[in-house]
Amino acid sequence: MRAYLERAKEHDEFMKKQQFEYNIGKRHLANMMGEDPETFTQKDVDRAIEYLFPSGIYDPAARPLMKPPEEVFPARKAAEFDEAGRPHHYLFYTGKPNFFKLLYDAAENIQLLQQFEDKVIRKKATPDPNGKLDLNATFWLTKDQLEQLLVEKLTDLEYDNFKLVMERLVSLPYSYRCKDFIEKFRKSLTSQKFALEIPKPSYDDQGRAFVTTYECLRKKARGDVTIRSPGTGLITINGKDLTYFEDTQSREQVIFPLIFTGLENKVDVECNIEGGGPSGQAGAIRWGIAWGLRSFVDKDMLEAMQVAGLLTRDHRRRERKKPGQPGARKKPTWKRR
Repeated sequence: MRAYLERAKEHDEFMKKQQFEYNIGKRHLANMMGEDPETFTQKDVDRAIEYLFPSGIYDPAARPLMKPPEEVFPARKAAEFDEAGRPHHYLFYTGKPNFFKLLYDAAENIQLLQQFEDKVIRKKATPDPNGKLDLNATFWLTKDQLEQLLVEKLTDLEYDNFKLVMERLVSLPYSYRCKDFIEKFRKSLTSQKFALEIPKPSYDDQGRAFVTTYECLRKKARGDVTIRSPGTGLITINGKDLTYFEDTQSREQVIFPLIFTGLENKVDVECNIEGGGPSGQAGAIRWGIAWGLRSFVDKDMLEAMQVAGLLTRDHRRRERKKPGQPGARKKPTWKRR
């Protein structure tokens, strides 16, 4: 017991020392860059290191690292019991109190939402359509991220149980009442790092770099897209030029990623597409071109493409017809008499 408390105290003192040294280093960088140390942020620190370090090192992983201590050193739990040996947390003997507390809070929120739904049903009211949660731009924390947040190691089964109970909570019609609790365990898509996923270009017999994107999907359309650089802006679709599409809208969909990145006259595009109609084929080619251009643009343009939605696949499909209805949403005309 005494040894545990001493180790916790030593860890706290170590983190204080590292935080003090980090603040001193940040002030030195701010003075070297001629900026105010009080308003010098972590983004400014990264920019200063990139500027001051010799330009011969192009790989960001080779540059020195200066991050806050809590991001560099692994988190450590505080003392879980007092000097008398009594645990602070009521779920201490589960072995993973933070994880089971998370499951308990999620189950409690589900129960509260179900009780609220019962009250609304008794009043013959309906859920607020404007209060529905929009989770399209976010995703659940990964297993490693959740372990860092809870400061506990989890098994694959426990992580699956976490996603299962959270999906159950999100599926409830009044889940927007627990928006703050749900968003703590979701992360924005814009924070994803595409640098690790970008394929390196291959080279053909003529020495031109090329990248091929397979499984370009949209509705029932399936195809593949090859980007070659340098090029003259030639676009080939199933052996034909851009006039493969008769309508102007589909043509604009195809060339939009090239215009957005400024590469419309610098690369050649070869597409093979089948299935679906003009809209689905144009959408599949548009996504394939944008996905392939990642290998030929810089980081800033990559982030701009992500914000513009060029790197997001469109999963929408045609909604099926329902039994007893003329169509997917169309209802028979109601007649009172």
